[in-house]
Amino acid sequence: MIIAGAGIVGVSTGIWLRRFSDAEVTIIDRLDPGEGTSHGNAGVIAACSVAPVTAPGLVGKAPRMLLDPNFPLFMRWGYLPKLLPWLMKYLSNANDSDTRRIAQGLTTIVGDSVEQHTALVAGTAAADWVTKSDYSFAYASRAAFDGDAYTWRLRKTAGFEPVIRECEALRDFEPNLSPSVGLLATMTDHGFIRDPGGYVKALAAEFASLGGKLLRSEIRDFQITDGKVTAVLTSEGRRPCDRAVLATGVWSKPLMQRLGLTIPIETERGYHIVFKDATGGPSHPIMVASGKFVATPMAAGLRCAGVVEFGGLDAGPNTSALALLRKHTKAAFPNLTHTEEIEWLGHRPAPSDSLPLIGQVRDTGIYTAFGHHHIGLTGGPKTGRMVAGLIAEKPLNTDLGPFDPMRFA
Repeated sequence: MIIAGAGIVGVSTGIWLRRFSDAEVTIIDRLDPGEGTSHGNAGVIAACSVAPVTAPGLVGKAPRMLLDPNFPLFMRWGYLPKLLPWLMKYLSNANDSDTRRIAQGLTTIVGDSVEQHTALVAGTAAADWVTKSDYSFAYASRAAFDGDAYTWRLRKTAGFEPVIRECEALRDFEPNLSPSVGLLATMTDHGFIRDPGGYVKALAAEFASLGGKLLRSEIRDFQITDGKVTAVLTSEGRRPCDRAVLATGVWSKPLMQRLGLTIPIETERGYHIVFKDATGGPSHPIMVASGKFVATPMAAGLRCAGVVEFGGLDAGPNTSALALLRKHTKAAFPNLTHTEEIEWLGHRPAPSDSLPLIGQVRDTGIYTAFGHHHIGLTGGPKTGRMVAGLIAEKPLNTDLGPFDPMRFA
């Protein structure tokens, strides 16, 4: 058994496969575990993240967002012709019925994510990285909160309702927030990871302790014989296998094309800044609605993560995106002090319907586990458990229809 990808999804799959069976499992990645997108996220175990970006009204709002210098949406215009086919499919889901359908699917993946992370790390060193906490959404005013009513209704349908704090109650609860924040909507029973990269590395060490193998190499193709996978072809040579899991995020697209499937998936690049040794920040993860970024207190300092940029996999860093993230951070936390800033950018895998691909490709023995858009860290353990259950014939009692990788065939 070979797993392509050593991020949170691939490593979680490997751990559950070793727990479910005595099958030999090798995880292969061109990077060390936890070095890709799994390293650079906001670190929140965001169980309430069931609402896709493609809410009703997005089509009308998108041009204004792109033209607003204070809105964290960026486009590399030279990439637009290549992006356009995906973008049209993506925006076609910005209606009520599709949004509710997608939210229901996302709830399956993230709704019990705190429990899934807890089960994954039970009895392991990785448990030290997991912190149970609240997760808040900061708004300028009651009116701004009411403007997100549609999204909050989706969260309520999924079983999540916030505690609302204003005025003195808000300041007592989170004193370092700017006076410009007038309302805090707080979800209880969530959590965060104090170092996402370190977390995945600790999970990889647990996988190895269970008898799994880790190999650093680039996967280039599958060998299919009589309709079944018989090997994975890597930069280090041929690796025989009878089953394989594809968990390489947006880099899964060319490998799926080799299986005869063109997946409408794009990179949605995100950025973060770690303010090392920070003081004057939040005590728990906060999504700042005005800047569309999440501020999370981590082991190294305060990590502020956000921004949406479309420009493909090869474009260089966008200094304007980082400057805007820095500006919004300072506006939300005016008392913030730190010793150093560390900048990062990475690639979120965004399928056109915002739902990950989970399941077997035809009857090939190749299973997909990618396309988690904004919920990769949150939903990685559940996805890994689902895929491992399919392979080990110990499936979870879950409808995988919404995630069928053949839905784009």
